[in-house]
Order: sequence, then structure tokens, then C-alpha cells
Amino acid sequence: MATSDPVYLRVVEDIRRQINDGTLPPGAPIPSRAQLTRKYQVGETAARHALRVLAGEGLIIGRVGSGHYVRDRPVLAPLHRWRFLDHPAPFAADLQSQGRRVTWDWHSEPVEAGPELGRRLRIDASTRLTRTHYIFRGDGKPLQLATSYEPMDFATHGDEERRSLITRMYAFGIKITEIVESVHTRVPRPAEMDALQLAAGVHVLHVERTHWAGDRPVETSDIVIPGDRFRVMYSMPL
Repeated sequence: MATSDPVYLRVVEDIRRQINDGTLPPGAPIPSRAQLTRKYQVGETAARHALRVLAGEGLIIGRVGSGHYVRDRPVLAPLHRWRFLDHPAPFAADLQSQGRRVTWDWHSEPVEAGPELGRRLRIDASTRLTRTHYIFRGDGKPLQLATSYEPMDFATHGDEERRSLITRMYAFGIKITEIVESVHTRVPRPAEMDALQLAAGVHVLHVERTHWAGDRPVETSDIVIPGDRFRVMYSMPL
């Protein structure tokens, strides 16, 4: 370790290495601040900061009155983005095909497009849209958030909501020709951490999805997927 590096990094890197190589398995206790100061010959401030960094990385979890422990490593479930595209809820259909029990709630409301959605849908910023929020759960636990935007002309209610967007658009004489997804990782917003019950240090996958009919975008969505629960799968036919 270079002498210019903060002292706490020596603690962080050594414990991180032990977690990654299995020396400290899931559930193993992490030394207390007092034990860290003695073992690594650092001050209490450095020991406290090291624990904070490890918790922020999602490697350890604190338990009130008990100390810190190595966090369990969940098995990442595959999400096949190309499957069940004509299902009212492709995410749920994919997990159900893997034997998972998935339910979801949704509610819709009118909103003004604004500059960003106007750009994505190639419409005027003052255009009225229907915004629909979804939360998907597996065995009662939150798994995914999604927010969909579409022009109010295409909005439907009641039983129609259980039809896929592709089917609903076809009823208006609109054929979906392409679905484009842009994916990036980011730090979850506080409301997303609460809704998805995320541990500290867990990032999310943000999928910006747009349905196109020829050269016209007719719907766009923001999909938030916990980064510690899923791996996203794509197919690229040749």
C-alpha cells in the first residue's frame, strides 16, 4: 500500500479480499472496531470508516447490538429480455416460466410530457400522457419497478390493461416493429431503496425501453431492476 493512501484502505482491502476469496464466508462475523484497531494498528476513526465503506459496498451488514457480518451472496436469477414480449407483463411471465410466483400492482395517472419524455417520444413537451407505475413482487417481496408513458389517445382502462401493449396498439391499427432498450447502472434513489428493500451499497439496473412503430416511438418506460438479484439476458439473432 502506498504511504499516500488513506490508512483505512488497508483495512478495507484486506477484509474485502477475505470476503471475495471465501476466507470470510457469508454470515461470518467481522472484527469489531476495537479488534480492527489492534489487528491493523489503526485509529478508531479509520476502523469506523473502513466498516462504513464495506457496508456501503454491500459486502457486510450491521446488526444492532451484534456487530457486522458478511452479507449473503444471492444467486442471480436470469431475466430474458426477448421472451414473452406479447404478454401483459413480460417480466412476470419470464419468472413464472422459471417456477416463481409473481404478482404486480399498478396505477395510472395523467401527466404532461415535459422536455425529456418529449424527446423520447418525439412529441411536444406540453403533450398529455398516461403514466402507469408498476411494482412486481415474488412471494410477496418486491422485485422490480417500472413506469410506462404513452400518449393519452392510446390509454385504456379496466380489462384492457391486462392485454399486452403490442396487442393494444394493434387494436389502434399500430404495428410495433421494434423494441429498443438502453441499460445503465446507477445508485438507487431513496424511494427506490425503500420500495425494493435494497441493502446499502446495492446498485440498480435502469432499463430505458421504447416501443417503436416504424420511425415513430409510441411508448417509453423506465424499468428499475435490483443489481443483486438478477442478471439481464439478451439475444442477438444473426
